[in-house]
Amino acid sequence: MSDWKRKLTSRKFWVAVAAAIFIVLSEGLGLNVDRDLYWKIITLALGYIFGEAAVDVARAKKEADPPA
Repeated sequence: MSDWKRKLTSRKFWVAVAAAIFIVLSEGLGLNVDRDLYWKIITLALGYIFGEAAVDVARAKKEADPPA
């Protein structure tokens, strides 16, 4: 159960959810968001998610490799 709690409290997860909701509202409901703003928001969300993933990988790698 703690794995689910960890996933639900993940900032990456909530950024992805917010981006998905933004896409659905923009595309599905026709909110007429300016295309430049649309892509800036999506790019910002993806950049954050990939950046945090890179930090997580580096942290896991550091924890897996004990200091010599």
